[in-house]
Order: sequence, then structure tokens, then C-alpha cells
Amino acid sequence: MFKIVAYGVRDNEVPYFKALNKYNYELKLVPEFLTHDNVETAKGADGVMLRANCVADAQNLAKFNEWGIKYVMTRTVGFNHIDLNAIKQYGMKCARVPAYSPYAVAELAMTLGMMLYRHTALATSNTNAGKFAVDPNTFSKEIHSSTVGIIGAGKIGATEASLYHGMGATVLAYDPYPSDYARQFVTFVEQDDLLAKSDIISIHTPYFKGQNDDFVNADLIAKMKDGVMLVNTARGELNDYKAVLAALKSGKLGGFATDVYKNETELLGHTFDGALAQADMEALRELYPKVLMTPHIGSYTEPALHDMIAVSYDNVEQAQQTGHTDNDIPLPKD
Repeated sequence: MFKIVAYGVRDNEVPYFKALNKYNYELKLVPEFLTHDNVETAKGADGVMLRANCVADAQNLAKFNEWGIKYVMTRTVGFNHIDLNAIKQYGMKCARVPAYSPYAVAELAMTLGMMLYRHTALATSNTNAGKFAVDPNTFSKEIHSSTVGIIGAGKIGATEASLYHGMGATVLAYDPYPSDYARQFVTFVEQDDLLAKSDIISIHTPYFKGQNDDFVNADLIAKMKDGVMLVNTARGELNDYKAVLAALKSGKLGGFATDVYKNETELLGHTFDGALAQADMEALRELYPKVLMTPHIGSYTEPALHDMIAVSYDNVEQAQQTGHTDNDIPLPKD
């Protein structure tokens, strides 16, 4: 029987892994992310199923190859946690889940944007502290007469645009590959135009290591409208956090919300009684409720989980039967 070891499986996800296992794979479900310390748990498997923040680097992939593991699947859209050069070297089959319920991340991004825009985190923290007087800092505009900018109008970005469009907002988008689907809800403009006009900016740009690191930097922020609310639910590597912090302190940014972080394994899954492990993130956290942080829960919904597991199983089966999948991750060229 084909054996799969899946990493980063939360307790409430276990029933879904079992119920969706239509190919009757032998499953080993590991709660922890794959690391150098627990890689031995993959011994005896035919394939592994990863999630973001699993360490699928050259060191771990070399061990997989030694143990005869030839199927490395990730139940995520992104794949920057996998060393594709090593995948190619060892002739492994590697696929991803290119799309799951786009509403999962889109709804969270809009929720964070609206919390910043209407200052609801400030208002609820005030009342929780017993302060029921109206705080002047909760005065806001209304979204139906405001402009939202979406950078990266793929399936998730376009879905968030549809939600804001339904609330009456003017929605601008920048994407090098504009889609007809997104055009129903957005007006495509040049990026600088979007930055100058938007009251809320939501980032859905894919991250490409070494190409767009620190995409949201001081130069980009300088082009934004004063007081803009910035939301990133894409990848933490896209943000220059020192630039974001400086812009928040100067008032250039009115607020910042993020569901993603650099070096997430240092943060996610941990409880901190004192300061966070990362100094930049601790400095940002201290600005709550002007800064909102969530622990990478964008895809943590039932429909998204169903899609990620079901497609991952299909990827494994198709790779076994045909030697490739519809969702193969492109490997580096020679």
C-alpha cells in the first residue's frame, strides 16, 4: 500500500484527511512542520505531503532520496519552501495546489482592511478596557465612497475585489496579466496610479525568491496616498518591515495588517509570554491596534482545507499513474 506522511496536520484536520482518502493511502499524520530535527519521521514512506513552512531544502530532500521517497507534494499554492534544484536532481515528482477556495484569503484580507478602515480593533479594545466614550481616532470614511487598490488580481485578488465592489467601493487593480474575470470588478491601472489613489491597498502578489523580496519598501510606500491602510495576506518576504514601521510612525501609513511573516517557523506554532522572536515584528506588534496580525490563517477555512487535501491526493495518484500531474511545479531549466 502506498504510504504518505503529511506534515503540519492540525487536530481538527485529521477527519478531513481520512474522509477524503478515496485512494486508500496508508497515512501518517504529523502535527509538526517538517524540520531537520524530525525528518526521520518520513522513513518508510513513498511520498510526503507538505504545507508552507515545512523545510524541504536540499538537506532533507537528500534524505528523502536516500530512503526512496520520490513524491513530494505541497498542499499550498506557494512553493518557495521547496528546493526545486534538488527535486530535479533526484528526479522527484513535485506538485502543488494551484487554487483552493479563493474566498478564504480574500475574506480575511477584506476583513483586516475594514477593521483598519473603521478602526474596529481600537474601538473594541477601548470598550474591553471599560472606555465607552467615543475616541476621536475611530472617526472614519465609508467604504462605498472610497477607493481600494488590489496589487495582484489573480483568483484571490479578483475575489477580494468582487467583495469590495459589492460594497460599492471603487476598485483599482494592477496585474501584469489582467484577466477578463477581474475586469467585472476592477479598473486596471498602472501601479503608480493605484498607489496614489487608493485608501486601502491589499497585496496578493506572488513571491519569487531573489526577484521581489521587500517589494513593499520605502520607495513604494512613498508613492502611496497619505494615511492609506495596507494589508498583506500574500507572503511576508514581500515586506520591508523597517520601511513599514517607519511609515506607520510618520503617519504615511494609517494602518498595517498582515497574515504572513518572514521566517515564519520562528513565530508560527509558538506562544510568547514576552517579546516576539523577531525584533521587527515585536516593534510592529507594539503599535496595535494600528497594526493587526493574524497567524497565517488565510486558508484556514473548511472549503479551502477540503480543496487542499483533495487536490493533493489527486496529485499523488496522477503522478503515480502518468508520471506527471496537472499541477506540476515547473523545475529550473539547465
